[in-house]
Amino acid sequence: MFKDILLSASLCADCFAVALCASVSMKNVRWAEVLRIALIFAVIQTSFLAAGWAFGDFISRYIIKIVKYVGMALLIFVGSSMIREAFSDEEPHSLTGFRNIVLAGVADSIDALAVGISMSMAGRILPEMWVPTVAVFIFTALSVIVGIKGGSFIGGKAGRPAAITGGIVLILLGINIPLGLF
Repeated sequence: MFKDILLSASLCADCFAVALCASVSMKNVRWAEVLRIALIFAVIQTSFLAAGWAFGDFISRYIIKIVKYVGMALLIFVGSSMIREAFSDEEPHSLTGFRNIVLAGVADSIDALAVGISMSMAGRILPEMWVPTVAVFIFTALSVIVGIKGGSFIGGKAGRPAAITGGIVLILLGINIPLGLF
């Protein structure tokens, strides 16, 4: 059980990083919006873990080969949008639009899919999945809440440079998915 909780917490480190970087352009973010974003990320991350477990054999044979490139493309898209918005006079919408929230959540959940697949391949049965599933949901929600509040604070202080840096970090995280450099 401790191993499942530790694994679940580590899965959410990238959720924190994405939430922190993508929220630097969000000023005066309301708690209702933070909770909505956290819920969307948590549902996506938990769903990917469950889907990986449920369809582990099928996914590992056919889909996993391209999924990492989809995740890379999505994070590069969100990061590029942030950089473009930093130089624009328009109101930024990094994690404020539903589409961008879902794209970031999906891109961020590729590792949860892989973990679910590995749990399936290791022979984990359904009753053994409740701890990691609940832990992933809780840790994802908490990491996104802390990330958004922190990113919003940093963005309020640093403005455009923080948005550009956040976009670059998201692009680097995306490139790292298929390459595994860091």
